[in-house]
Amino acid sequence: MTTTLDRTAPRNLGAELPARVSLTPKTTLAGQLDGAWWPYSRDLGAELPPLAAALAEPWGHVTRVTVNPIRWPVVPHTVTVDGRKLHVGWFTEQDPDKLILLSYTVGRWDLLVIPPETAPAAAARLMAAAAIPGSALTAGVLMANEAAIGRSIRDAQRQEAGWEDEGGACMSPFGNRLDRRALPMPGNGWR
Repeated sequence: MTTTLDRTAPRNLGAELPARVSLTPKTTLAGQLDGAWWPYSRDLGAELPPLAAALAEPWGHVTRVTVNPIRWPVVPHTVTVDGRKLHVGWFTEQDPDKLILLSYTVGRWDLLVIPPETAPAAAARLMAAAAIPGSALTAGVLMANEAAIGRSIRDAQRQEAGWEDEGGACMSPFGNRLDRRALPMPGNGWR
């Protein structure tokens, strides 16, 4: 039996994978964001239908979406969702890490867009932070904070790897490796 794969045909992600979205709980506290969305790819045409379908229950029908084109290679004018058109617009003034959703019946929602290549642990932190009711943190601030956290985690991992590579060698307060002669041991003058 032979199987032929057509790699040129666009994938329908909506049929395969559910939208990864985290929403703020319904409260009277208004914040900068209404939640976060972690798409699987940068294909906006394939990613918007499962997002709109996931939001239909809690928010109603999404009619318009706006994005910053910096993060999306192609921004379609419309996307079909359940037989109706979802209009897509772009604004370079909009925060590149934010997606704005509009509905005639409910209003506007702002979602943090987590890049698809984000590590799962970082995405989980971002999704939780964006869903805090009444938070004053913007999408750009959350992404900058996560970048700083990621750097500190990588630095700690690098230091730990250095410790392991050196066989657990002691370091001076200035980051210099101390050899055995500098350690307080009997016979080398330390008491």
